[in-house]
Amino acid sequence: MSRVKKDDLVMVISGKDRGKKGKVLKTYPSEKKVIVEGVNFTKKHQRPTNQYREGGIIERESPIYVSKVMVVCPNCDKPTRIAHKILENGEKVRACKKCGEIIDKV
Repeated sequence: MSRVKKDDLVMVISGKDRGKKGKVLKTYPSEKKVIVEGVNFTKKHQRPTNQYREGGIIERESPIYVSKVMVVCPNCDKPTRIAHKILENGEKVRACKKCGEIIDKV
């Protein structure tokens, strides 16, 4: 079970985008990276193709290391570390370390 999943709200804790919040768009578990909405923009020089009619310089989000982001708890609205709890039915879920509430949608 991973700590950060797609569609989680995260906050960047270090780097040029420190303090920004965004939704996780994609995860790369083997590289230990995530793409966060509105964070870590890079400029890509795009040649005109069928997909991109106009060429030019395009800004897009780049992957950022998962160690540089913290999950924001939906209940207490604070960046927090992740605890793992086992429910009565044996299911393993993610929980907030600060308020103790379950983060996963059950």
